[in-house]
Amino acid sequence: MLEARAHHQLKALLQREGGGQWPHHLSLSRLVARSLRRADHTLVRLVPGTEPSWWISLLVPLALGDEPIALVLNERSRLRLQQVELPRLADAGLALACFEGPHPPPQARVWVLSHRQLVEAWREGRLADRQLVIPEAEGLEAELRQALEVVIKPEHWDQLRRAQPSAEASLLSLHERLSRQLLSRPRNPQRQVALAPEDEAPLRHLLQLLTPLPDPWPSWLAAQGPNWTSWARVNPQLLQWDLHRQPLEPSLVLQGLLENRGCLLVGQIGAGESSCPPLGLQPTVQVELGDPPLADPLPLYAPLRQPLPNSPHFGEHLLEQGRRLVLGQAGFSVILLDDDALRLNLTSGLAAEFGSRVVHQSTAPESNGVVSASWSWWLAHQQRLPLPAQVIVGLLPLATLEDPLTAAQVHQLRQQGRDWFRERLLPDGLTQLQLGVAGLRRSGGRLAILDGRLRGRSWGQQVLSALEPWVALGRLLPH
Repeated sequence: MLEARAHHQLKALLQREGGGQWPHHLSLSRLVARSLRRADHTLVRLVPGTEPSWWISLLVPLALGDEPIALVLNERSRLRLQQVELPRLADAGLALACFEGPHPPPQARVWVLSHRQLVEAWREGRLADRQLVIPEAEGLEAELRQALEVVIKPEHWDQLRRAQPSAEASLLSLHERLSRQLLSRPRNPQRQVALAPEDEAPLRHLLQLLTPLPDPWPSWLAAQGPNWTSWARVNPQLLQWDLHRQPLEPSLVLQGLLENRGCLLVGQIGAGESSCPPLGLQPTVQVELGDPPLADPLPLYAPLRQPLPNSPHFGEHLLEQGRRLVLGQAGFSVILLDDDALRLNLTSGLAAEFGSRVVHQSTAPESNGVVSASWSWWLAHQQRLPLPAQVIVGLLPLATLEDPLTAAQVHQLRQQGRDWFRERLLPDGLTQLQLGVAGLRRSGGRLAILDGRLRGRSWGQQVLSALEPWVALGRLLPH
């Protein structure tokens, strides 16, 4: 039986390497082997911050099984597979042959796909009966949304006019009208401007009368309905813009992907009613593999009376508290907030005080350096950086309604009469917070939260509960 073989091989591999510290290697291996053998739908939830050593427990059953598999990886995971895990399997005498490319031969058992390649293969019927294995599934929805995105660039308008010369005057008129609308509207720091369906309606009506259409116009025309939203990314210097269109819920666009097909998802996905499985998965088996209770709680510095982010004094508060937290800190510090202007001002203020120790989104800090970064940058790069001695949260990672995609998702939930903040924004923010401070659990460092909403809003207690176990720091002591 595959479960027994995988258990035996993994146990021997871990003993040869000196034993893995993660306590669930053998449990995950058995779950993966069982899912492959039964071709069922399995969801394995790892607690946020789990070390990536769990990968070997996923791959050993894949190397020993006979089932055709589509292994769906983002670029970071693909590099880890190639550079770390496959050599590790080879040293243990386990060969995992992985085919990469759009058209695998029939004998290729494990087909490695990006999320965009997965969408294309499914639409073209090239997946056949392959089971899906998707590690790091906490980012699956966002990856699939990017894979399904349709982008119209300035050169696509030129191609369309050349393909349909009879409609050139109408197309030029529509493009000019959209340009005036987009360049005159206020935009967020990412230079994004939301587009309503009525803004796109004249262009859509015209395209429905024109055939044939060059790519990607047919895809843009097909991407319609209440599950899709559009925005433009504006370049005011060049007076140009790109048109973006993405689905709010990728699972609705990819209905049928999981029918008559085994699927295994493994990811750092928080449990609870508000945390739904990606892809609308209805798992036959759902298991949470947590870490053992921590002996030492996380030191948390979060003063009771702090200004709210919309206060005119909030920037001064961040700079004053940032100085106190960095002063006397001998280890590596990270400051996290998503407001670009606020972050750059804070970085320059701290650099004036502490010099070259303070850098902005750099993967080569000094040993006692201070890296100021957005949450997305830190989550993408933290494995390339040393474990932090302290993490300073300037702003909690709650999505802003200035983002057109977030605003469209919130609007949809409002129309359904649902609590958009506690169903969407807060759970996503808590997951990012747990992932962002996971290194502190291993380094024994401290966490500081300078966002006044932690103590000033009713939902702040949920944030504190997500950080358990923690112990309050009443005053700062040098480390």
